[in-house]
Amino acid sequence: MNLATPGTHLHVRGIHKRFGAFTALNDVSLDVAAGELVCLLGPSGCGKTTLLRCIAGLEQQDQGTLSIGERDISELPPQARDYGILFQSYALFPNLTVEANIAYGLNGCGRGASRHRVGEMLALVGLTGSEKKYPSQLSGGQQQRVALARALAPAPSLLLLDEPMSALDARVREHLCGELRQLQRQLGITTLMVTHNQDEAMLMADRIAVMNNGQVEQYATAQAIYDRPATPFVAEFVGQGNWLPFQRHDDQHARVAGLNLRLAPGAGKARSGRLFCRPETITVNPVVHEENLFPAKVREITFLGNRCRLSFELQALPGHALLAELAPEVMPRLRSQDIWVALPPQSLQVFA
Repeated sequence: MNLATPGTHLHVRGIHKRFGAFTALNDVSLDVAAGELVCLLGPSGCGKTTLLRCIAGLEQQDQGTLSIGERDISELPPQARDYGILFQSYALFPNLTVEANIAYGLNGCGRGASRHRVGEMLALVGLTGSEKKYPSQLSGGQQQRVALARALAPAPSLLLLDEPMSALDARVREHLCGELRQLQRQLGITTLMVTHNQDEAMLMADRIAVMNNGQVEQYATAQAIYDRPATPFVAEFVGQGNWLPFQRHDDQHARVAGLNLRLAPGAGKARSGRLFCRPETITVNPVVHEENLFPAKVREITFLGNRCRLSFELQALPGHALLAELAPEVMPRLRSQDIWVALPPQSLQVFA
């Protein structure tokens, strides 16, 4: 039976997984297109690693189906599922050389073919000449490359990455994220990556599945998730955000502490709840009049290098801190604690 839709390489449908009374996955479905890199993003305990382990066959789902291409792999053992996997710990064998670690999954290839493939993999990850070294002689970034080469050596149709950058410092992580993404595109290998780091997901993914409490709350491109989060959890988990309590005045306006804010079409249908907007969409002391312009007071300014973060409160809503992010060149216009802020209608989204 073909479970996959056209263009889909990995097909996940209706996956449930429980550990005793705890539900780790609750009816999770998603498709990953051939050659696509998808990130499972969410906090600890959201179910992302459990989903990866079910796909890998390291955990058995209680309900649901999995397929790779046209093959139903729902009940297959891990070794029959045609994937490579890179763990958070890299799981390199400390007593084996780099060459032997990479060749570990190439049993049955023959010695000459195995050696040739190891050479190809070392060249691919930029470690030619390191064949005889042991893992302890390598940096963390080099160990990660060896583990990746080992995962890719058997030429799997699917690559699974379980928090592969978490053990690296920020600068090395950013560099290797770029390298891994470039390599994935070069090989065209379908990839599913687990991470709790939203910057990694934004940098690398074609699409992101944001998970919470065992469910996928939104599955879309990074820009769609950032610009129009589907739920309050997604809005709060991905990036910074501002929240304002509101009551609907009419279809195009909302009331916030006596202020009347115009809403753009598509802002949402809720009659009351919270208004949401990103800090960088707020204009401070605009040079020309803008809509939704209100007096405010500065609470704190934080310099962050390429931007400044301004904490302020609307005069009509004292004690309620909001954030704006500004370019440093805007700061000279802030000559006192009294400012004007504009909340552009197109940046406002309503949640019940």
